[in-house]
Amino acid sequence: MELKRVAVTGLGAITPLGNNVADTWQALTDGKSGAGPITHFDATKFKTQFACEVKDFDPLLYYADKKEARKCDLYTQYAIASAAEAITDSGLDLEAVNKDRVGVIFSSGIGGIYTFQEEVRGYSEERGPRFNPFFIPKLISDIAAGLISMKYGFRGPNFATVSACASSTNAISDAFNYIRLGKASVIVTGGSEAPISIAGVGGFNAMNALSTRNDSPQTASRPFSGSRDGFVMGEGSACLILEEMEHARARGARIYAEVVGAGLSADAFHLTASHPEGLGAILVMNNALEDAEMKPEEIDYINVHGTSTPVGDISEVKAIKNVFGEHAYKLNISSTKSMTGHMLGATGAMEAIACTLAVYHDIVPPTINHADDDNDPEIDYNLNFTFNKAQKRPVNAALSNTFGFGGHNASVIVKKNVS
Repeated sequence: MELKRVAVTGLGAITPLGNNVADTWQALTDGKSGAGPITHFDATKFKTQFACEVKDFDPLLYYADKKEARKCDLYTQYAIASAAEAITDSGLDLEAVNKDRVGVIFSSGIGGIYTFQEEVRGYSEERGPRFNPFFIPKLISDIAAGLISMKYGFRGPNFATVSACASSTNAISDAFNYIRLGKASVIVTGGSEAPISIAGVGGFNAMNALSTRNDSPQTASRPFSGSRDGFVMGEGSACLILEEMEHARARGARIYAEVVGAGLSADAFHLTASHPEGLGAILVMNNALEDAEMKPEEIDYINVHGTSTPVGDISEVKAIKNVFGEHAYKLNISSTKSMTGHMLGATGAMEAIACTLAVYHDIVPPTINHADDDNDPEIDYNLNFTFNKAQKRPVNAALSNTFGFGGHNASVIVKKNVS
């Protein structure tokens, strides 16, 4: 069976850097941080009092009225918004397309955690057992995928992927495979997360996973720096329209890039920590390269998982050097989490968009917040981490890494559409 080729024809994003792709990309290439004091709740009693929040989001731009919006958790509202932008951006003719062959594979690592928090707090404090009838539909992680399909009448494959912080890269991988196997012509894919809540921040604080640099939120996410002390929580949604290449060409679609490979693996090591030698990361990148039928030296840019945690950053560097050998020193490497924060189940899709636009525009966004006197002796700074300033260069192919609690690893490769 000959596999179909898969194009990226639409992009959408709601992020801490902007409520659309253009603003987000501009902020990424300008090296701006989306971090600031938490406004979603009173965080003064928490160890971490800052995050990368979405700003000035208006759900009524995407819903008929407040009543409809209130039926959805914030993570679903973000998903609906990013999907709307991506579908519009793709130029897909919703009247002409065969909706039986348009699917939605959309992820969330946590789902409606705010809804869960508020319903349980209401029960325990005042209401007794009187739960909102929309409690479960607002909570579950698959509902964003379902509601996107309902909004547009898409009747193709429809489900959610959940693999912690690798969730949306898993969604992209599944969408890619369904299309190249001929099971769908178009798939709306990505991920969404709205975890900046009492439960979300409190839970990650209890694990000592978050930075506590409350005096300087915008510089707190500092991947590969010696003084890194944990990740900065982010939120939002990112969406890509993947489309069978000939289907896209037949309708004259703009093609941002081609998805050419995806890899999956497990660390099989620890509940939350990556393998110290990067064994799972090595395997997932090799799997993606094999799937794409590419050699390591054909990759120009890696958008790394790079969360700014003490152990994770080191293990990923070890894995890159193992997979790419001498070519590792010719790559550009960057962590856009230094600007967006860690968007958890949405982060892989956001970083896939960053890779897609790096390929499309031949520019690599930076890893911000690094100082020359803040090096870690366990990290090889002969590698090009694209510190502090975007770099223009030919980017023919880019690889995106995402790793999740539970040892879930996922990578995806995009390259220029040249034929």
